[in-house]
Amino acid sequence: MTMPLRFLIEKEFLSLRRNPFLPRLVVIFPVMIMCVMPWVMNMEVKNVVVDVVDNDRSSLSQRLVHRIEQSDYFLFRGQSPTYAQALDHVERGEADIIVEVPAGYERDLVRGDQPQVLIAANAVNGTKGSMGSAYLTQIVQDTQVDGVDTLYLYNKHLDYKLFMIPALMALIVMLMCGFLPALNIVGEKESGTIEAINVTPVSRLHFILGKLIPYWLIGAVEIGICLLLSWVVYGIASAGGILLVYLLAMLLAFTFSAFGLIVSNYNQTMQQAMFVMWFFVVCLMLLSGLFTPVRSMPHWAQATAYVNPGHYFIDGIRTVFVRGGALRDIAPNLLALLAFAAVMGVWAMLSYRKRT
Repeated sequence: MTMPLRFLIEKEFLSLRRNPFLPRLVVIFPVMIMCVMPWVMNMEVKNVVVDVVDNDRSSLSQRLVHRIEQSDYFLFRGQSPTYAQALDHVERGEADIIVEVPAGYERDLVRGDQPQVLIAANAVNGTKGSMGSAYLTQIVQDTQVDGVDTLYLYNKHLDYKLFMIPALMALIVMLMCGFLPALNIVGEKESGTIEAINVTPVSRLHFILGKLIPYWLIGAVEIGICLLLSWVVYGIASAGGILLVYLLAMLLAFTFSAFGLIVSNYNQTMQQAMFVMWFFVVCLMLLSGLFTPVRSMPHWAQATAYVNPGHYFIDGIRTVFVRGGALRDIAPNLLALLAFAAVMGVWAMLSYRKRT
């Protein structure tokens, strides 16, 4: 490491240490995200209130009622004598879904017929209505057909935290390694301290590397905290190699740190840089597949995933963390992130202009 680069990196760490807020933020932010968000960022639909209308009153229909009652996804309100009365409960907000079992339900099944069980869902909340209906449909089918077995691969307990924790790692790296560099140069512009650097013979390459490397290391610390909390708090460890997780995270950290410097180079105030970064980071997060699958998006939105570094990171880290993928499984993701890091790094260097 050359002397100018060493002094620039030392300067960044000294500035970070002298700031009473940033060192605490580096630790508190991932702790808060990892300890709180996996509990609230949950796409599972639970506590759906179900009202049952059993017109058959047979042993098989009662078995169906008991299965609904024992399910963790539903709150069994009870049985109503008629569909009209159950519908009145839905209209008053006392129930979410009605299950009406037809008369002759058990008799038709014995004959080999397929009786139609009515599932009427309150679809004001589309997610609750569709997912609750899907859960009930599966229960009805399992009751009618014996011997049905479902095998859940990679996440056998259907724990949504296992799906969200890798995404939260992406969220932390994108925010911390993106916003801190974006506000760094702009802050020096506003305070006037950057003029002391501009009159020195320090090259643009050394200057940009001196800004990138500290936040690259901060990204490594953030990922280490996330992995530790995932194991200690939730008992979830990576199914694949930890080095692959770090490799993906470091490439994403370098990409967003360089992007933050690009934003900082083109803006003159911290307010401008903050709003520009917020606009791009929010869009990249929402279109990356972090919260919803990319394949469920419109075709034009799916096309943006090809130019979204967050998408490649999330896909790669879920392959390693959840499925236990190897290096060959995430090679395309690594190459894409490497290309983004190279482009962003060069752009950050070229966009920086020294002023005399």
